[in-house]
Amino acid sequence: MNFDESNHLPLFEQVAEQIEAAILSGAFPELSQIPSTTEISKQFQINPATVLKGMNLLVDKQIIEKKRGIGVFVKQGAKQIIQEEKRTYFFTQEISQLVVEAKRLDISLSELIEQIESGYQA
Repeated sequence: MNFDESNHLPLFEQVAEQIEAAILSGAFPELSQIPSTTEISKQFQINPATVLKGMNLLVDKQIIEKKRGIGVFVKQGAKQIIQEEKRTYFFTQEISQLVVEAKRLDISLSELIEQIESGYQA
């Protein structure tokens, strides 16, 4: 995990994003236990309340679950939930910005598609 205090996102949101990234990469597989709030706060010298707030975001999104006295675990289906959320963001934010910028630069749809296809082939 890598936290950046100069990042525009609050630290607790960075905690949540880092855990999501670890789930997507397979570092934290579904149904596996993840480090505790205390472990993360000690390792990265972050206030435990900040880590807890980030973890609670993921609990609310049904990505992780806390098992009292046992630990925190990645829920079954967590990876799909994260992927769907990120896909939605990508299509609604990133692609729309790409299209706006392409139009501003007078890039035709066919040119844009050609560039995207060549990127996939690389």
